[in-house]
Amino acid sequence: MTRTIQTQVAVVGGGPTGATVANFLGMYGVDTVLVERNLDIIDYPRAVGMDDECLRSLQAIGLADELIKDMIQNVPLRFFDAHGRCFADIRPTTREYGWSRRNVFMQPQCEQVLRRGLDRFPSVRTLLGHDVVRLEQHDHGAELDVLAPENERLRIQAEYVVGADGGRSTIRELLGVVLEGVTHPRKWVVIECDNDPLDAQYTALHCDPVRPYVCVHLPYDYRRWEFLMFPGEDADEMLKPAKVRELLGRHVKDPARLNIIRARVYTHHSRIAQHFTAGRVCLIGDAAHLMPPWAGQGMNTGIRDATNVAWKIAAIVTGRADPAVLATYDGERRAHAAAMIDLSTTLGRILSPTDHRVAVARDLFFRGVTWAPAVKNWLLQMRFKPMPQYTEGVVVPDSRRSPAGRMFIQPLVEDADGRAVRLDDVLGPWFAVLGFDTDPAEHLTDAQRDYLAGLDTTFVKVIDSRAGRARRATAHPRTQVVEDLEGHLREWFTRHRARVVVIRPDRYVAARSGRTTLGPAVDRLRRLLGPPADVPDQEER
Repeated sequence: MTRTIQTQVAVVGGGPTGATVANFLGMYGVDTVLVERNLDIIDYPRAVGMDDECLRSLQAIGLADELIKDMIQNVPLRFFDAHGRCFADIRPTTREYGWSRRNVFMQPQCEQVLRRGLDRFPSVRTLLGHDVVRLEQHDHGAELDVLAPENERLRIQAEYVVGADGGRSTIRELLGVVLEGVTHPRKWVVIECDNDPLDAQYTALHCDPVRPYVCVHLPYDYRRWEFLMFPGEDADEMLKPAKVRELLGRHVKDPARLNIIRARVYTHHSRIAQHFTAGRVCLIGDAAHLMPPWAGQGMNTGIRDATNVAWKIAAIVTGRADPAVLATYDGERRAHAAAMIDLSTTLGRILSPTDHRVAVARDLFFRGVTWAPAVKNWLLQMRFKPMPQYTEGVVVPDSRRSPAGRMFIQPLVEDADGRAVRLDDVLGPWFAVLGFDTDPAEHLTDAQRDYLAGLDTTFVKVIDSRAGRARRATAHPRTQVVEDLEGHLREWFTRHRARVVVIRPDRYVAARSGRTTLGPAVDRLRRLLGPPADVPDQEER
């Protein structure tokens, strides 16, 4: 007999992206069912790099401070030539989004924290050991047939479905969405030990044509090596203990003393789904795109997907936005995911040449260009990393150089209690309107303020650290006041010639304005989000 569960959102896949979406939906109070085919968290080599944008998302769901305890922050990335000489040393110092740009972590530990985070939300149910076998959409939602443990059958009726079930996504297959791109012919052997023998506190890409490899210092005295396999080498043979010791023998004095805990062979892909949305179903993370690991952006790109789609689905099912808003997820995220795939593929081409002449030419090129200070700084600060800029979707651009569609900065501010906090901790989970040296609520009509209040918008007045007490006054009691401790907000508003900015729940700029243009910008935002829907009470669903 088939048991039926009704919910607002079904999330299929309990890895980092799926668990992040479920945490966001739980924070927004959305009735959610998380379906995961495995009973336990997978314990083998996977993602190890987390960037500042990803940590900012995890900050939004209240888990960043717990996760950061198990990370190594601000880890350099170094490229070495065939002679072991460093030709590129990337160590970004910027913290414009509130966190270090390069952080190293262990994915199983991260997933444990994300899973435990779901326990905070009574609106989220987790079904482990459950496998989706059927998906069907209709006008008002979707149905999932699920095979539960002991061959029990379950049917989930949801208004929306998020497919976060990895590179071999069942949801993508059931939708008939093609994953376009290439699978790279060369495979890589990944080896991890838990007694790190090296004093190298960085991530190293060794561009050695004899056998290119990567070496990563991990938390808790772990270390990872990744070695390129050559044509004709057998995967099973490469994983035998004697071969593993041979691979490590060129780089470690006594490989027999290492406690090898994992060794696997991986195939790399550069692929992207034809589209990220199909009706009421969205694809995120590896279900939507696959990329080589060299930029450390696979999971980070998936968390960006999760952060983008979560607030939109939550806004729709809670009546804050029209269902058509969901289509903007594909428009905003797919192009940037493709850019990340291109970056990762390009870094792999830099790393992996086995022709000595090509390797020498590469080394000479990088040694030449890094003499130029501008190029050196571009590399050092990771300016080569593509940053999202949404020109369509839920954004109100006003010029070619508008900051609308870009992520807003997150400096330290002083809150009303005199504490130094990250800006997002003041902005709240939904929209925010930030005015520099002005109360943004003062420049809106009653109807516009009421509309934003319906979105649970936070109003914030930013004052300069040199401002007197009189500048703290606000025209409306709901407006909070924060102090710009380090001058970063003053610099941002001055550079972008703005007095007010509307910030989306995912911390991207929805609109910038002056005092007199804020009202029209809010009206345009309202048209983009569409008319709010009548949502039934929980008891009626």
